[in-house]
Amino acid sequence: MKFNTAPPSVLHIDINSCFATVEQQANPFLRGKPLVVAAYESANGCVLAASIEAKQFGVKTGMRVRDAKQLCPRVLVMSTDPWKYRNIHLLFRKLLGRYSPHVSPKSIDEFVVHLDQVLHIYDNDPLLVARKIKNEIEATIGDWIQVSIGIGPNRYLAKTAAGLIKPNGLEVLDTTTYEEVYRHLPLTKLTGIKDANAARLRSVGIRTVWDFYEAPLWKLKAAFHSVTSYYWYMRLRGYEIDDVEYARRSYGNSYSLPRPLETRESVSPIISKLVTKTSGRLRKAGLIAQGVHLALQYKEGGYWHQGHKCAKHLFSTQDIYEEVMRLYDGAPHAPLRHIAISVFELHKENDLQLDMFTNTLEKVHLMKAVDSIHKRWGDYVVYPARMIDTERFIPDRIAFGGVKELEEISI
Repeated sequence: MKFNTAPPSVLHIDINSCFATVEQQANPFLRGKPLVVAAYESANGCVLAASIEAKQFGVKTGMRVRDAKQLCPRVLVMSTDPWKYRNIHLLFRKLLGRYSPHVSPKSIDEFVVHLDQVLHIYDNDPLLVARKIKNEIEATIGDWIQVSIGIGPNRYLAKTAAGLIKPNGLEVLDTTTYEEVYRHLPLTKLTGIKDANAARLRSVGIRTVWDFYEAPLWKLKAAFHSVTSYYWYMRLRGYEIDDVEYARRSYGNSYSLPRPLETRESVSPIISKLVTKTSGRLRKAGLIAQGVHLALQYKEGGYWHQGHKCAKHLFSTQDIYEEVMRLYDGAPHAPLRHIAISVFELHKENDLQLDMFTNTLEKVHLMKAVDSIHKRWGDYVVYPARMIDTERFIPDRIAFGGVKELEEISI
């Protein structure tokens, strides 16, 4: 099968060094300086975003603050300010919506714009659209905010093109350019191909992206032993197989603690807040759950996790909290560094069954009332008393995959 000859009509837009750049946009005194935004400013805090200047010293997302300071002793460390990032995200959504009715946020800092139905308005020139978007971002959102834009015939190649040049890139990956790009692009530069998959491909003689593209389907099947081989075969040829929304299998939240916690009294409020966030997201999606899972990582490096399926349907914050705490009581008690909770075995809320011994409808009405208050006045206006003072342990965070949960606000 030959490479897709259809005009490239998909744009992938990536805000470069998003959180750090937004901070520099908001405060001109930070511009041009190495800066990281971290979950916590302490030495063990995780770097969530590094400015373009910090990246020149080798600072990367995911490393610890202490390692960033070793690479760049004068790096500035800032805590997250989610309000800023959410507002920039919504500004981008409104701006991009003026160019196409089909805009899909893929994370807080990534967007996919489909131009197939409107490309004729721009003389069938996607580069013209991309340049207009860049100019409007500079003029209306921020002159310090840079984006890399990739253009391709499908989502995957548009994303690949956006990653070719950073910061401030603009690249097209189509039938006229794919061979040149594939011949010089390392395998592990492809999203979804890390060391393990690269080793699978090398085992059948595929060592470059060009080898990957030219490989027949039977050879890819020998490497992946699954339908994944077909997906890669189509994906690299520019055909769309990724633009599908799959049903969620679970909802959850987790936090790395700034200092170890050990007692039930200190851990309970943290779990309560994680459960409150998770249950709210669950109900907002119109779902109920039948399973809960708890994972604990200890200060000394140990790890424990356990889940169980419940006899009843779960949707209320209190019920989910009680089930998670039952799991916690069965876990080894030692100083904790990380807590993660989730709910699974999801069903539509219409499947909710009434309980002979509990007034289920009363719980439903109570939770709807609480959710209505939160929607109007903000999260945690109403919360259990045990959550008092948890903000110093669990500050507001951006959920990278949760862009659909960002409410439209007046900007």
